[in-house]
Amino acid sequence: MVKHNNVVPNGHFKKHWQNYVKTWFNQPARKTRRRIVFVPCNAVLTEFNGFPMKPSPARQKKAVKIFPRPTAGPLRPLVHGQTLKYNMKVRAGRGFSLEELKVAAGIPKKLAPTIGISVDHRRKNRSLESLQANVQRLKTYKAKLVVFPRRARKSKAGDSTPEELATATQVQGQYMPVVLEKPTVELVKITDGMKSFKAYNKLRVERTNERHVGVRQKRAAEAEKEDKK
Repeated sequence: MVKHNNVVPNGHFKKHWQNYVKTWFNQPARKTRRRIVFVPCNAVLTEFNGFPMKPSPARQKKAVKIFPRPTAGPLRPLVHGQTLKYNMKVRAGRGFSLEELKVAAGIPKKLAPTIGISVDHRRKNRSLESLQANVQRLKTYKAKLVVFPRRARKSKAGDSTPEELATATQVQGQYMPVVLEKPTVELVKITDGMKSFKAYNKLRVERTNERHVGVRQKRAAEAEKEDKK
């Protein structure tokens, strides 16, 4: 039995921390796997788990599968980050709002995903600047868009002309990426007035003027009343 009025021993030492350690030893192998996919073939070039396999570029295979769509996926809007810390940064969002699709030449929300435009029905436009930027982004995309017919021999309204289809190419990589404007720095020559300017003294004078502005206004009003008398 523990004597006196002390803390009851209650130490937790069996935490099994080894079970909660996260490792990434598979990262180099996954990088190789993303670029190479092993598919069975007749010609034996190598063996994988005892089976004859042939290496095939995974990204090239995906590009062929989704042709003529861009390899980077659908078009994304420009959005600002959340919270006061990140709201000045512009990034690619989840999808265009319904208001943006409606303003930009009236693109129906069900048609947009079929022509490579992502849609987010939960997003709301809080500022006119972001609305105009994304509307212009949609108009630029729509002007360059080439729509292939579902059936090669039967085209319908909204499909591109055969001349445009013949010259169309698949966009590799990011399409219309987010480009941040770099701030420009204007260089000026230092003058004698700048060298002789006392910034600290100027700040002290302006702080004094701000502190006495009420008293000076009151004195000026009283002096004006005495002059009228």
